Amino acid sequence: MQRTWGFYGRAREIAMIEDILDRGRWFFCAISGRRRIGKTSLIREALEAKWDHDKVLYFQIPDSDERGVVQAFQDALESVGAPPDIAKELRTFAVMAAMIQVLCEDGWVVILDEFQYFHRKGLSSFQSLLQARVDQLRDTARGGLVVLGSIHTEMSAVLEDRNAPLFNRITDRIEVEHWDFETLFQMFEAHGIADPAQQLFLWSLFEGVPKFYRDAFDQRVLVPSTDYRSETLRRLFFEGSSPLRDEADNWFLREFRGRYDTVLRLLARLGPCSHGALTEEFSRAGTESEKQLGGYLKILVDNYRMVERQLPIFAVKKERKARYAITDNFLMSWLGGLARNVSAARIMPLARPLAAADEALATVEGFAFERMVHQLTIECSRADCGDFTLSEMVRGYWNSADTEIDLVAIDDISKTIRFGSCKRSAAKHDTADFDGHIERFLKTKDGRRFHGWAVQRVLYSPVFTEKERHDLSNKGYICRDLHDFRNYLFRQGTRP
Repeated sequence: MQRTWGFYGRAREIAMIEDILDRGRWFFCAISGRRRIGKTSLIREALEAKWDHDKVLYFQIPDSDERGVVQAFQDALESVGAPPDIAKELRTFAVMAAMIQVLCEDGWVVILDEFQYFHRKGLSSFQSLLQARVDQLRDTARGGLVVLGSIHTEMSAVLEDRNAPLFNRITDRIEVEHWDFETLFQMFEAHGIADPAQQLFLWSLFEGVPKFYRDAFDQRVLVPSTDYRSETLRRLFFEGSSPLRDEADNWFLREFRGRYDTVLRLLARLGPCSHGALTEEFSRAGTESEKQLGGYLKILVDNYRMVERQLPIFAVKKERKARYAITDNFLMSWLGGLARNVSAARIMPLARPLAAADEALATVEGFAFERMVHQLTIECSRADCGDFTLSEMVRGYWNSADTEIDLVAIDDISKTIRFGSCKRSAAKHDTADFDGHIERFLKTKDGRRFHGWAVQRVLYSPVFTEKERHDLSNKGYICRDLHDFRNYLFRQGTRP
């Protein structure tokens, strides 16, 4: 079992950055990804073996005004040994932009974190000042500028909008996604997490966000344990020094202006729901209109990517009927079960709110497991290491009260359609009910398209016993659990 925290995965991104560094000319690289996804660790790891450590300046832009940003940049300069007289010259954005140019010309890599803040009105003047310096640095042979951002749409507005000063200036763009499951299984194995139930529990909380797993490691709960649920929740969320106790409020909800947090809390309480149902609940919480709710939803879907607009199964993109759901595991777990109980623990004995949070998270886990299976199926197909080659993963929700199938996967080449049922407990699978949903779908207009195709009925759970697998296989069902998916991914020769 690994006793130290390592750097996991990101081989593709590391290779991209190393290629940029090896070109031998100045670069302007934008790296985007949600908060805590590991953007800073990624660039640090890539620079470790490729760049002079004494010529790297990291600067996190504060959510402040011009003077606050310039002061923070001055502090960053002094921390890497810049002479005080040079740092003291910094008073304006113009001087700050000039200093970035001087550093790059001297062979430095300058890293600006939270770059999306320059999209805000009070800081936007820096864009034009930096553009002038970037234009002078292009085609030079030394140094580089890396900008990191956590809000995709605001980063795009600063760097890709045709009317933005920095449009067409970046030389490279890297999007940092969640850890994939190949990396997750490698990390789990390194730390001895072999129980599929514990793997699901951790993924339903943290998805593929490296920082959260690092917090679990630091708090000594990223270990095999019989009481892993209560220990993980207690140490990470419920104690006074818990690292994630205020994470959502400090890093997510704090950025939401207006009543975005109200919309998120309603979605967490209601679960995936229609626009109409959400409008009705939203109107009870204040005086704002349906139009204003639509604006909030658009921002949460497009800018923050915290909410997904789901269409009915097989619906065209222009379909107006839709429902909305939170897609970020951590935020869903926080709003769906942790926030109110963490608050309650401040005034009552810990055991009761801790148990209530655990119970609420069990419901969240059910939705999370379905998403987990979808993503695992896609990743295995993409890597050509699973048992089903996808041409299409059907997305959306069932707009029918009598039909609900958790997974519909299509292989057009072999004319095979796979129907899947996802349950946290293998004993909960009701094969007769599952078959009924499939038969009803195949009789619909959309279902008749698959007449004559091979039909696979697949049951998914975190783990199946040998007896369960044997009995269900004899009835014509395929059983797949997390052990199977792990073995598929490690079959590629990536086992640590």
